[in-house]
Amino acid sequence: MRCLVTGAAGFVGSHLCERLVELGHDVTGLDCFLAYYPRMVKERNLRALRTRPGFRFVECDLSSGELSPLLERVDWVFHEAAQAGVRASWGKEFEIYALHNVVATQRLLEAARDAGVARFVYASSSSIYGDTDDLPMREASLPRPISPYGVTKLAAEHLCWLYARSFGVPTVSLRYFTVYGPRQRPDMAFHRFLKGALRREEITLYDDGQQTRDFTYVSDVVAANVAAAERGGEPGEVFNIGGGSEVSINQALATIESIAGCALRVRRESRQKGDVRHTVADCSRARRLLGFRPVVAVEQGLRMEWQWIKEEYDEHRPGAA
Repeated sequence: MRCLVTGAAGFVGSHLCERLVELGHDVTGLDCFLAYYPRMVKERNLRALRTRPGFRFVECDLSSGELSPLLERVDWVFHEAAQAGVRASWGKEFEIYALHNVVATQRLLEAARDAGVARFVYASSSSIYGDTDDLPMREASLPRPISPYGVTKLAAEHLCWLYARSFGVPTVSLRYFTVYGPRQRPDMAFHRFLKGALRREEITLYDDGQQTRDFTYVSDVVAANVAAAERGGEPGEVFNIGGGSEVSINQALATIESIAGCALRVRRESRQKGDVRHTVADCSRARRLLGFRPVVAVEQGLRMEWQWIKEEYDEHRPGAA
């Protein structure tokens, strides 16, 4: 298949590109290197891919670039690109989120409609559910995001459904639950915690640590994307993609201390606007229709991310962060 992956230099996008190339697909990766975190980090994500046959990279802004040529003869579109971050999405920054999460998605859907793609897989988020006690979260649950970021992800998801219903664009939306693993963004919790453990630096923990998350390892998310492209069902389908367990932040910190062999120095601060208390996914729909079953448990996944963190912050490595 000919594939287009947006956000290809990012965390999930780079892993997805590698897997698609391994499967023998022809992959075009697209990214515009938004300034949310340093470009050099994203360039390192692409380093192995740039040498792989079957992969080419295009630097393009979905919100303004010419997209039609990029969709020519494309079978599968994987839309991973977005302006990330819950806490940064308030105030003036919302314009950036609206542009890159909503407008960019609408433009890509238009191009996909005209190109007649066979599948359009959109990376949505558990943030669309908001702070609810109706657990586990189900696709039929009422979405009530409590952050501007969540609002933009839900708006883009609605656009996917709209283009499916109105024009038959074969969209599938995957609601990711707290993805982690190697290449995780520098602002994300496990990256910060593991880096703090490595460098014996103080880390910041928001809220009391009893909040829980359904942590999902990146290879499981990649597998869900491939399954969605191959078996996505009716246009407009939506699926939860979770890791299969509800883990508190305090439990995760204890696991990190065990893996790193040291006690963490934790500064506790108040809960931040937009943060939710608990997330846990009902993935029965994805299991039934996509054959999705997460295989990486949290301790195993943290050990793999720990190995990557040690390599990433090796002070003797050229270009180390």
